[in-house]
Formats: sequence, C-alpha cells, structure tokens
Amino acid sequence: MRPEQKPLKPPIHDTALKLSYMIRVFGLIWAAARGWMVAWGILLIVQGLLPVALVYLTKPLVDGLQAAVGRGTSWASVQPVVVVAASIGGVLLLTELIKVCLEWIGTAQSELIQDHITDLVHAKSASVDLAFYETPDFYDHLYRARGDASNRPLALLQSTGSLVQNCITLIAMAAVLIPYGTWLPPALLFSTLPAFYVVVRTSQRYHDWWKNTTPERRRSQYFGVVLTDGWHAGEVRLFGLAGYFQDAYRALRRRLRTERLGLLRDQSLARVGAEGVALLVSAATIAWMVWRAFLGLVTLGDIALFFQAFQRGQGLMRALLTNVGQIYTNGLFLVNLFEFLDLKTRIGDPPSPVPPPSTLNHGIRFHNVTFRYPGTDRVALRDFNLTIPAGRTVAIVGANGAGKTTLLKLLCRLYDPESGHIDIDGIDLRDLSLTQLRRMITVMFQLPVGYQGTARQNISMGNLDAESNVSRIEAAARDAGAHDLIAALPQGYDTLLGKWFAEGTELSAGEWQRVAMARAYLRQSEIIILDEPTSFMDSWAEAEWFERFRTLARGRTAIIITHRLTIAMRADVVHVMRSGQIVESGNHQDLLARRGLYSQSWSAQVESASNSSEIPATPLMNS
Repeated sequence: MRPEQKPLKPPIHDTALKLSYMIRVFGLIWAAARGWMVAWGILLIVQGLLPVALVYLTKPLVDGLQAAVGRGTSWASVQPVVVVAASIGGVLLLTELIKVCLEWIGTAQSELIQDHITDLVHAKSASVDLAFYETPDFYDHLYRARGDASNRPLALLQSTGSLVQNCITLIAMAAVLIPYGTWLPPALLFSTLPAFYVVVRTSQRYHDWWKNTTPERRRSQYFGVVLTDGWHAGEVRLFGLAGYFQDAYRALRRRLRTERLGLLRDQSLARVGAEGVALLVSAATIAWMVWRAFLGLVTLGDIALFFQAFQRGQGLMRALLTNVGQIYTNGLFLVNLFEFLDLKTRIGDPPSPVPPPSTLNHGIRFHNVTFRYPGTDRVALRDFNLTIPAGRTVAIVGANGAGKTTLLKLLCRLYDPESGHIDIDGIDLRDLSLTQLRRMITVMFQLPVGYQGTARQNISMGNLDAESNVSRIEAAARDAGAHDLIAALPQGYDTLLGKWFAEGTELSAGEWQRVAMARAYLRQSEIIILDEPTSFMDSWAEAEWFERFRTLARGRTAIIITHRLTIAMRADVVHVMRSGQIVESGNHQDLLARRGLYSQSWSAQVESASNSSEIPATPLMNS
C-alpha cells in the first residue's frame, strides 16, 4: 500500500528522535568495525592531550631562552633549552604519527561502515512490498537513503570524535588559562556562540532545501540516464532528443545551483559577522595581557603561553561548536536513512504458517477479490471470482488494463487484495510463509529480465540450488528453446550476456525471452505462470514452443497470460477478462460458438490473415 505520510512532530520529540538515530548509528558502526573503533578512540584521547603539552612547553622554552641570553654557549646554560626543544620535537613527531594512524584507521572504518550500511539498504530494498515501488515517495526515500548511507554515518563518527578530542584539549587549555583570570574561559565561550548559531541555522536551512528538492534532483538524474544509457540511445538519436534532454537537464541544474549558492552566500555573510565578534574578544584579551606585562605582572614566557593558549582555545571552542553543528547536521540527514530502514512491510509471514500442500490437488481459487493499485482510485479487480483446477493449462486473455497481470501479482503475493481472498488447495495465501508460497510458483514476467552475467548464471537465477548442475541448466534451456542459441555463443553457457562489461554479448529481445523462460523452467514448481511468453516470437516459433511447453507442463497447473489467441486456443480453458471481471470462459471451440468478445477478436484475426502470408500471431483483443 502507499506509505502513509507521517504527521509533523513537536520539536522536543523530533530532537529525541534524532538522538535515538545517532545512538543507532553508533550501534551500526560498532557492529561493523568495533576493533578499529577502539583503536580510534584511544588515539583520539592521546591526540587531544598533545596540543596542551605543546602550549605548556612554550613557557619554559621562552623563559629558558631569555635566561640563557648573556650567559654564553656553555652546555650548562643551553641544556634546559635543548631538553625543552627536544621534548617539543618529540610531541610534534608523535602528533604526526598519530595523524597517519588515524587516517589509516579512518579509511578502514569508512570501507567497513559503508559496506555494512549499504548492505542494510540493499536488504531493505529487496524486502519492502512491491507496492512501495508504485509511489514516488518511496523513490524519494530510497534516493536520500542511498546518498546518506555512503557518508553520513562515518561523518557523524568523525564529528563526534573531533568533539571528544576538542573537549579534552579545551578543558586542559582552560586549566592553563584560569591562573591568568577566571573570566577567560567564559570569554572564549562568548566569542564563539555567534559562529555556533550560524552553523546550526544554516545546517537546518540546507537540510530543508536538500529534502524538499529531492524530486527535482532525481529528475535531473533521470535526464542524465536518458542521455547516457543504451536503453534510450536509439530513440534519442533517431528522434533528435539529445538537445531537448540536455536543455531540460541544464535548466533544472541551473535552478538547483542558484538556490544552493544563495544559501551559501547567506551563510558566508553570517559567518563574517560571527568572526568579527570573535576577533573583537580576542583583541581585547590580548590587549589586557600586554597591559599586565607593562605592569611587570607577567613574564615574556607567560605572554607567549597565554597568547598560544587563548588563540588555540578560541580555535578549539569554534571547532567544538562546529562539531556540535556537524553532529546536528548529520543527525538531520540520518533521519532520511532510518526512515527508509524503518519502512514497514504489509506483505509478510503469518505468526504460525500453515504447511503448503506437497502437490496441488484441487487448484487455485479467487473468491470475491477486490484490488486497486496504490496511489490510484481505479479498481483493477472488483468482486473477482475464478477457479483454476489443478493440472490444467489455463489461458487468460483480454485487452490492456483488463487486470490479467494483476492476477499474477496477487497470486504471488506481491500484493494483497483489499477484500476477498485467494486459496491454494483451500489454504489462504496469507496463511502460508512467503518462501514456501513462492517455491510453489514459477513465473516469467511480461518484460523478460536479463542479468549482466553468463548465460549459465542467467538461467541458474531461477533455482540457485541448481547453479552447479550443468545437466539441469541445459535441460531447462532445451525446454525453453534456448539451448541452440546459447551453444552458438562464443563461450557457450559461459558467455557473458549484456554489454555492461567487457566481452559481453547482447541478445535480441526474443533471445532474452528464451533465456528468461529457461530460468522459469529450472524452478520446476507446481504452478507455472507465464506473462506474454511468446510476445517476441513469430507464428512458427510460437507453435513449436507451445508443443514443448505442453509436455513440460504435464501434471502441473499452468496459467498463460497472453494477447495472442493463437496461444490461447491451445489451452484447456480460456478465460476472457474485461474491466477486472471474467466475461467469458470455455475452450476455444465453445467460445467461438458463443459469438462473444473472444469470437469477435478471433474473426478479426482471420480477416487479417487473408492479407498476410502467415497465420497471425497477434490477435486484436484491443480492437
């Protein structure tokens, strides 16, 4: 069903939600890279103390140099200075070593965390109801989640690490400054508050803009796909569409760029004002310290220590508040990731699944089924009833939009009906586990799916347990009429199909259809559902295919959804659909005798055949 729009939350609830998401992120990070995280934390603490050591060593260095002036160059006079200088060198060397280690650890964390969270996004995408794919809201969620999964969790970790490190350094710096005046730490805080406000305010504005422009950014991405992928390449050239899509892309990107640069301009102006406040406070405190030096209350070493401590403290306070702002920003964006991961599915397993029948004895029954697709008001099926006996081959025919493919989706529980129920041997589909139900069903969809892998891999996707069973894969290919075309490929079943990767071989639509059919046959399920299985075949290939299919389907329940009455005529029973209802049922001869919709369409085919060199393969159910 369509994902429900969430009501607006009060600020306190919203803040608590963001905090809970941050806690979840750290849980994910810990699960993905706990060893690296421990090493990272230890190094951060050490790195946070090293700047304080440098500032602390400034005073003995300056005072030692001042005392050594005029004493000559004897070892006794320069030894204290050399020891302090060597200590400073050691601290600087250790700082660089830790920096290199943190970069290495950061890369390892980044790879592990990104892969772990991307796995979660992939798993969620594969498990959500198919109904979500019918709504633009889902694609907006997915687009934002993909973008945030790649960098936001690690950015949050790094911002938090910098926050901890800066707090340690700042506390130590404050301890150094307090002897010169207890009001200095509050002055540091005051000087950086405007910058903190700017960071938080601009972060919120940017996040709101980024979220609200998701559809536009997705649209620009779509224009780029049209211009660069092979699927559209033919029509883009034939119809001269490149200029049209380029203009549309440029116009959309220009508008987005202008809006974003406007936000950055406002942020820059606000930062100038905030930096002005910090500069005034810094100048006032330094002037105060110089005045004290003139009074003889402090030494040159004190001035050097104070200047470094206050300047570093101001930078640390600014960095600390920036870290808080970054954490806030990442928290805003992580909402997008977890909103996606928290999407609730409606199609799931029952609390106590009923065992499925080992073989189908009675059949399939649709009982008073009503269904409409999410986001639409049009009813696809209304009070629909149909019984398909076990072991029979049934054809479902009808015009586009009659509801034929909807039956397939409901029977596979890709959707659930709004009302009514569907039974297999008297068991409601909703009482079966999804895995057990889908093992009972083999499906080939109307548009054949081609995987960018070898021919063998493409077929084995139908039953991964048979991936290494060469004889079964080749038997399925023979049943689908795909063996000869695969055997003729450069590396036979090991030929890479598709053009995404080097040395790949592209197939025609009809050839892809045969490979997809082989994939369906490999599954060997009780129920076979084929949606337009011969749409890319000519009449001769179609007749040959059906004879093979009849042998393959013997003893199993087969449902063929088709526009082609030349296929439907060979089925045991034909059901004609119109506007979500069965309007005619019977075998080919019975339906012709009734002179209804089926008979009219067949007559139109025969008339068309008089102007054709072959029996028409395409009926006129849409006429």
